[in-house]
Amino acid sequence: MWRLGPVRAYFKWLTQQNVLLWNPASELELPRTQRRLPKHVLSESEVEQILALPDVQDVFGLRDRALLETLYSTGMRRKELIGLGLFDIDSERGTVHIREGKGGRDRIVPIGERARLWIDKYVNDARVELLVPPDAGVLFLTRFGEAFSPAALTNLVRAYVDRAELGKTGACHLFRHTLATVMLERGADIRYIQEMLGHAELSTTEIYTQVSIRKLCAVYEATHPAARLTRSAATERPSLASTARAVTAEELFPHYSR
Repeated sequence: MWRLGPVRAYFKWLTQQNVLLWNPASELELPRTQRRLPKHVLSESEVEQILALPDVQDVFGLRDRALLETLYSTGMRRKELIGLGLFDIDSERGTVHIREGKGGRDRIVPIGERARLWIDKYVNDARVELLVPPDAGVLFLTRFGEAFSPAALTNLVRAYVDRAELGKTGACHLFRHTLATVMLERGADIRYIQEMLGHAELSTTEIYTQVSIRKLCAVYEATHPAARLTRSAATERPSLASTARAVTAEELFPHYSR
């Protein structure tokens, strides 16, 4: 697809410049990109392990804790968090105003009480130490008193995920995936999750139903007595789960007949 896009643009330009009388690529259809499941999603306990890592007695640790709490509480994108302003947090209403999200769309979403408290503490105790006048109103500041670059924010969040040693990788989007999955598993309507994430189409959000089903299958296999095939201990034969070779129908059903 990445090769066809420039081809279409090139022929369009040739037509506009009257080099060609008509655009031979005008009917060229780009293949749909496959929506893939998130590679990793954190459990609730794993999120708490990461959130507990920053040293909140330190200016930077306090900032990092507030930043991580905001990502987990709202599921906002990296770019959206970078552009977050001081006055975009409405503590009284418990909401955050996300400006110019993907597609240039604004949205207002809830933000949890715990995240709001950490943000308040960061603003009062740490941000004033990081601020380099004039104040542009950006909420989260680097050690140089300016807004994060996308790469710097990714590296910061990834470092905490790696420090937790969970065997999972990711950065800002890892918290976004986790919020969507946790809310869905706890019974949230997928349309509300769509609003939280700022997806233009519901089909984009529906990928998280597959993540939820994957966990459902794991729970099913762990709890349902007929989920796995095992032989009776009285037969003194190994369980099917531990048998390396494939099991035939005749072995599984001794009285099987064609």
